[in-house]
Amino acid sequence: MRRVKRFVLSCLICILALPALADIKIQEVTSEGGITAWLVEDHSIPFTAVELRFRGGTSLDMPGKRGAVNLMTGLLEEGAGELQAQDYARALENLAASMGYDADRDTVSISAQFLSENRAEAVELMRMTLQEPRFDQDALDRVRAQVIAGLRSEEKDPNDIANRAFSETVFGDHPYGTSGRGNLDSVAELTRQDIFDAYEAVFARDRLYVGVVGDITPEALGEMLDTLLLDLPAEGGVIPGEASVTLNEGIQIIDYDTPQSVALFGQPGLDREDPRFFAAFILNQILGGGSFDSRLMTEVREKRGLTYGVYSYLVPRDLAAVYMGSFASANEKMAEAVDVVRSEWNRIASEGVTAEELQDAKTYLTGAYPLRFDGNGRIASILAGMQIDGLPLTYVETRNDKVNAVTLDEANAVAAELYDPSRLQFVIVGRPEGISSTQ
Repeated sequence: MRRVKRFVLSCLICILALPALADIKIQEVTSEGGITAWLVEDHSIPFTAVELRFRGGTSLDMPGKRGAVNLMTGLLEEGAGELQAQDYARALENLAASMGYDADRDTVSISAQFLSENRAEAVELMRMTLQEPRFDQDALDRVRAQVIAGLRSEEKDPNDIANRAFSETVFGDHPYGTSGRGNLDSVAELTRQDIFDAYEAVFARDRLYVGVVGDITPEALGEMLDTLLLDLPAEGGVIPGEASVTLNEGIQIIDYDTPQSVALFGQPGLDREDPRFFAAFILNQILGGGSFDSRLMTEVREKRGLTYGVYSYLVPRDLAAVYMGSFASANEKMAEAVDVVRSEWNRIASEGVTAEELQDAKTYLTGAYPLRFDGNGRIASILAGMQIDGLPLTYVETRNDKVNAVTLDEANAVAAELYDPSRLQFVIVGRPEGISSTQ
């Protein structure tokens, strides 16, 4: 029977998708206890997905305790209440339920998916996770060892080396300036009390966002919210202030013995709330947003064969906004690749984009958007993310209109304002030829 239930749940997760974007009707539900969630009801299949997001993430680590929130998040599945790790895992398996836990710089997330017939039992397991985590010492030691193994591996990975160096350069002493996973020394020294302190900093109602999709009514959801969340503390740890972004034109080379160098590049970006954001979003699609038709891919890969792939992306985090890109190239080709990226940065700033490029980008972005809503779990995650970003309930309906509303004149005006070659900085890990550090 367990195997049958697991199979059914797996099939539901794989095939469950709402039929059209227009059918996604978002309701705001507030429980009797005052907990708010966004809900998309869908009673076609007896299955529900829940996404809980807590703002703050690994940035809530106390000084000298880097990696505590990440390690704490990894321990949430290692038992709760009277259930030790194996008992907890077995209980989830018996219910054919799944739960996932994640921590990034800005949020800690708990994702749950369960069948309607098992809702009460699955919610109780979630409640125990949120309110009665065990953080047993043996589990702490085991998960810590896994994190340390990952950190050791990252020390030898050029991409991770580049990311660490870029973050340190851009954000300095701010928590954004170091890895949320911590380092070998900080993680090794974390105590069980540090894990409880991290838990108390993260899980509070003043930083909570909830998205729910599936076979549940507003009334039942209200009861579930109070069961899960009402007993959490009203306030959590202090979220750090905004980070200063230090980016100036130049190149930082980190020597590493590898035949292919890795490059990260970036400049200051735009906040998600900036009225120019949609224009910048479209401009990035044209420049390097992932399509093989982007300018960077055309110039760096297709015309010159300098890389397998080059991408750019807006990164509007809660406490700072940057505009980044990345690529890898053979050591003997890296200098030319850097020059081409710089040239394209200058060209879009000075010349803007064409009407054809703008229309092609709009067509792609508006056509791809509905594909994001490909299952209950994904939609629940989107709902929570929309709330964190301060977007309205109607955003799903109006988002493509906002993309289409950007005019060529507006796009090119934003291009001239946004792209700043004087602040475009590169971090290169490897032994590139014909290029040297300027910092």
